[in-house]
Amino acid sequence: MYSVPNTDSRTRTDINASGAQVLGAKDGVATVEATAAQAEQLRAQGFELRQKATPRDFPPGDEAYHNYDEMVAELDAIVADHPDIAAKSSLGESFEGRDIPLLKISGNVAEDEDEPEVLFDCNQHAREHLTTEMCLQIANRLTDGYADDPAVKENVDSREVWIVPSVNVDGSTYDVESGEYQGWRKNRQDSGTDLNRNWGYLWGCCGGASDDPQDETYRGTEAFSAPETKALADFIDSRVIGGEQQIKSAIDFHTFSELVLWPFGHTQDDVTEGMTQEEFDRFEKVGTEMAETNGYTPQQSSDLYTTDGDSLDWMWGKHKILAFTLEMYPSDGGLDGFYPPGDVIERETARNDGAVDIVLREAGV
Repeated sequence: MYSVPNTDSRTRTDINASGAQVLGAKDGVATVEATAAQAEQLRAQGFELRQKATPRDFPPGDEAYHNYDEMVAELDAIVADHPDIAAKSSLGESFEGRDIPLLKISGNVAEDEDEPEVLFDCNQHAREHLTTEMCLQIANRLTDGYADDPAVKENVDSREVWIVPSVNVDGSTYDVESGEYQGWRKNRQDSGTDLNRNWGYLWGCCGGASDDPQDETYRGTEAFSAPETKALADFIDSRVIGGEQQIKSAIDFHTFSELVLWPFGHTQDDVTEGMTQEEFDRFEKVGTEMAETNGYTPQQSSDLYTTDGDSLDWMWGKHKILAFTLEMYPSDGGLDGFYPPGDVIERETARNDGAVDIVLREAGV
């Protein structure tokens, strides 16, 4: 992060043309995000760049949220405190080279046992930070409660649980690193790809994503063109063992609207190719039961709006994983709805304990 004095609209346009990004400007002084190579190029063009400290954290009042480094430290602490039931690995690297952590929780975590598996992933969309807290809350509840809560112990001993607290680690970091929210949704690949429109099942089929790189729902140049999406999909593919997908159920957490969603998103039809009436009825039954525990509204994903290239459709369409999307708190709002205050984290994550337990149960059905 750099401050660049003596700029105007023309020179700031030149800065952006170099690949660096002007984040803001006041009294002619621009705040610029640039790689080392971009900074060197700008200096060669005659710009004066002064490196400045980067807050890399949430704005005042929201310190309870975990930034990237704090999230990694939290996962490391969980593993250190519970080494017999928790292990951290990696999905791979993001576009900007950050590690995408993956946590496994199981009664015999070092072994790949023949047990139903469950996936919880969060923060595909950068500004949806409450979801990262949701995944961390699941991880802490299943590990801290193991010794004293018989229901938690049963779930951990009879399942292999996979947790990805932040799929979009670059976008999430960018959204807060200036110390002010950017309202950023996509990853940081060029002008950004919407990770939840980049999955390969009927990618770009049905008007549920954009082919304009500037749009919020830009689907990418092709399915799995975003490294973060591909890394998570490759992991899910890797859980096919002996021809059978081991991950039986999943929740992909988002904000906001307080909804429980199930496939498909690409069509308004309940029964269609890849979805029998019996399968739809199970989704509706389980989704409604989940909603009864948290007060959310249960509905088919396309009842909200049509989407294609999303993870929900891919997990069911390719692997028949009983996959749900939970749109968390608040129930409505504008851009501020993505940034609820830190003091609601504990309440709004615990609100989904029942839904999480239902999905853990359903993996064994």
